Amino acid sequence: MTASYLFLLAVLFYFITWFLVVRDVRASIANPNTKSKPKKYYFYAWFLALVLHIFGLHYPLLTGEAMTLSFIALGSYVMWFLSLILFITTIRRKVESLAIFILPFTMLSIVATLVIGSDTHTVINMRSGLGVHILFSLLAYSVLMLASFQALLLATQNKQLHTHQNSGFIRTLPSLEDMEHLLFRFIAVGLALLSIALITGFYYLDNLFGSGIAHKTILSIVAWVVFSVLLFGRWKYGWRGKTAVRWTLGGFIVLMLAFFGTKFVQEFLLDTPKHSTAQSTLFIHNLG
Repeated sequence: MTASYLFLLAVLFYFITWFLVVRDVRASIANPNTKSKPKKYYFYAWFLALVLHIFGLHYPLLTGEAMTLSFIALGSYVMWFLSLILFITTIRRKVESLAIFILPFTMLSIVATLVIGSDTHTVINMRSGLGVHILFSLLAYSVLMLASFQALLLATQNKQLHTHQNSGFIRTLPSLEDMEHLLFRFIAVGLALLSIALITGFYYLDNLFGSGIAHKTILSIVAWVVFSVLLFGRWKYGWRGKTAVRWTLGGFIVLMLAFFGTKFVQEFLLDTPKHSTAQSTLFIHNLG
């Protein structure tokens, strides 16, 4: 079985998961007063999709080839981490509604990997210090991306509650207080992971403020400051609602520019020569 078959099966099971989640959400909207909870059969399909997705991403290593880490592959990794975190969170909390928005992007990232492919190859030893840095960078970005989706849902929920236009979909979400609590939990976890990513980056990578990568380092630090200020404001002044949403989205946009911006410019706008040492080095720094 090749990586393409693994990816196609992953898309299939992600779609089955998405369909079952939509079905359950629609059932909850149609019968809001029912006390019986729908059985979450989609967990089985979701788990299989995650397994197939990660095996597809690591298939080159399993066959002794170089591991592909390009802009497209990086996006697929991020969406896998994001789907995994949401899967784990959904086991204990009623946040499956987020899957309606996130799973289509996960499927799109896999399709992009199949259609566009990649020519950039960089072998990373995940047991090394650099591997630890990359792992925590991906985790931090995934958790904070999930927080941004949560912030958008929170903003919609808050607006509809204040305008007395509470739609059926919004009624399937947890209470506003629980949504805010979950948002700040995501942010706290994401900030901790981002802190580790920055620390390991400064420790294991050389010249983080050098030419060509200084702006990425600065943007990552700015994002760290934004999320830190938000958590401090929540603790000291009780920030919530629109303030929390704006700071969350602002911090994520800055982090997105640091995480993906230069890699996108290199691969699609500047057409940087592939397989060069300089490009691989810049890409590794992009992960931080």
